[in-house]
Amino acid sequence: MTLVDDISFAGTRRRTSSGPTGPAVGPEPLLRLEGVSVGTDRVDLVMDVDLSLAPGETLCLVGESGCGKSLTCLAAMGLLSAPVRCTSGRVHFAGQEISALTETQLQALRGRDISMIFQDATAALNPVRRVGDQVAEVLVLHEGLTCHAARARAAALFDMVGIPDPRARLRAYPHELSGGMNQRVMIAMALACRPKLIVADEATTALDVTTQAQILDLLRQLQVETGAAMIFVTHDLGVVAEIADRVAVMYSGRIVEVATADALFEAPRHPYTRGLMACRLHVATPSAGRLAAIEGVVPPPSARPAGCAFAPRCPKAEAVCANRPALLGVGAAQAVACHSIGPAR
Repeated sequence: MTLVDDISFAGTRRRTSSGPTGPAVGPEPLLRLEGVSVGTDRVDLVMDVDLSLAPGETLCLVGESGCGKSLTCLAAMGLLSAPVRCTSGRVHFAGQEISALTETQLQALRGRDISMIFQDATAALNPVRRVGDQVAEVLVLHEGLTCHAARARAAALFDMVGIPDPRARLRAYPHELSGGMNQRVMIAMALACRPKLIVADEATTALDVTTQAQILDLLRQLQVETGAAMIFVTHDLGVVAEIADRVAVMYSGRIVEVATADALFEAPRHPYTRGLMACRLHVATPSAGRLAAIEGVVPPPSARPAGCAFAPRCPKAEAVCANRPALLGVGAAQAVACHSIGPAR
């Protein structure tokens, strides 16, 4: 069973041909963030983010906790809550500047054309409503289905995402389902209206390895069937290697490297990206001794260094790092914000 019966896609998902911050050739970007900054009246949390996403493409946002990945996604969807707000920049989706839309207009867009899979599905779902009703509500609001038709579609969606005995599960409450099942409910809800863009915020972090693999396989399959683009927020480089077309590495509220997945894993350029790569567990990891680690911690937003925020932890830090580096292209497939990396020639 497929999500869209009247659309077929031949073959499997392939990596797109992209430049460092957006597609070099091909269709107009589906999503484009231009100089987006997020903060409060007292502190900047995310600064000057420029990103683009092509139709059907998967962009992974990676970095340690507190680097601004989730805030960037929430800003793109207009889901920031006071006192946090978008302080500058613009967000374009499908050729429309959505950062200028009213909340009513955004509500019509979210769930229909853009959907989000939250990290903790059990917490994101309404605990006092049956999961079937929550999925059916999306279909009633955005597609105008009757309650009976919406529940039938919800059962079909449950079946599609691998929930056993889907009609019976429609009547379950979130606390009656496992974390993996609730995550599948969230995916069913996110895909109910065949969105053009899926934002998955640490969607597999709390799941066991087997369930994580199943969810990733499901998302890849659904992208092939629907042509949806996806932003996937994660700190797991194994997941990145498996699903990403392009990768944006964030550190302390800024993008420090953008590259195609192939380029990033073959030759990471920023010292922070190299540090993340060195911390990976893989077959070549020694069985004895200490694991590699990046010394220090991400600075709080109120105590960032004036220049490069990674300089206090960087093995290559020099006096010039007191000045903030710009994100510059270092080839057809990469851009890096680091003084030790020369610009493209």
